[in-house]
Amino acid sequence: MHLEKLSLTNFKNYEDGRYAFGRQVNVIVGPNGSGKTNLLDAVYFLALSKSAFQNQDAFSILHDADYFIIDGIFEEHERAVQITISLQRGQRKVLMADKKPYERISEHIGRFPVVLVAPNDTDLVREHSEDRRHFFDGVLSQLDADYLRNYLMYQQVLKQRNSLLKLFAERNQVDNDMLDTYDAPLLELGQKIHDRRKQFVDEFLPGFRSHYAYLSEERESVSIIYESEVSNPDFAKEFRHFRRRDTVLQRTTMGVHKDDYTFMIGSTSGESVPLKKFGSQGQQKTFVIALKLAQFNNLQAEKGVKPILLLDDIFDKLDDRRIGKLIQLMDEGAFGQLFITDARPERTRELLASVKADVRFFQIGE
Repeated sequence: MHLEKLSLTNFKNYEDGRYAFGRQVNVIVGPNGSGKTNLLDAVYFLALSKSAFQNQDAFSILHDADYFIIDGIFEEHERAVQITISLQRGQRKVLMADKKPYERISEHIGRFPVVLVAPNDTDLVREHSEDRRHFFDGVLSQLDADYLRNYLMYQQVLKQRNSLLKLFAERNQVDNDMLDTYDAPLLELGQKIHDRRKQFVDEFLPGFRSHYAYLSEERESVSIIYESEVSNPDFAKEFRHFRRRDTVLQRTTMGVHKDDYTFMIGSTSGESVPLKKFGSQGQQKTFVIALKLAQFNNLQAEKGVKPILLLDDIFDKLDDRRIGKLIQLMDEGAFGQLFITDARPERTRELLASVKADVRFFQIGE
């Protein structure tokens, strides 16, 4: 599976762009601000129907334009498939395969697996629980269509329940029977999401630890702890007990939407400590790269194809040792189609000179 062609119209800073990519290594070079990351985001958008960097689709429309179109040709099971995504301001996004709209956009997620490694990935360590949930939900959504459906349904019911809580607060009156109609599906879906997340972390850990050991030359141990209120056997009872608090705060204060993942690393004393508080910058970078490589392997094992791997400006952010490890993996054929961005083409040419693969360069912003 790989992306053969890409066409952009009014997408971010691309008024019009046409590209034919190689099956192996594609290097996007150009000055900072020229649109290298935007081109990677177009590939990501085409594969997952959303931007990796923007929360709202409309932000991806070129300034002063009324619409954008991303059109690409994927090679899938030895046949060409045309995927088209278009958005008109003020209207719903349209996603088509071979010019036929999907009944549900969720049907597209996971069909063309993709993994992005970006400079801000260490936010997974340093920032909020929402960032970590977003990462693991994204991995699971590509792997498991049932999980994605349950997750989307949970978010819909959660939104409806929160709207109802705001209404109750305004009226200063609570209808418990009405809340029951939302609480029952929310608890059921939340339990399914919790169980799948827990199962996934257990399955994910061995591969993740293996990648971290490879990148760090086995300097320390690492782990991931999944934390959820739903693990409590009395969660459903507590959830209903705190209805009054939810009404006062006008939001649902308990549930899997509050879950977190704690990243742990071995200390010099042999004990595990939180990476966020005690890990060095190098350890944090190694941790998140190991996360992404483990994601790559999980997707490959589940889908039977190597995901597209997007490496955004990584040579500028990693030390020589970690770069060397990644180059070694490329040379060993661990990856399928790669997209790499770099503002210094001479550096990339030198780093990839020994790689036994077809390497193509694309100059942006000339």
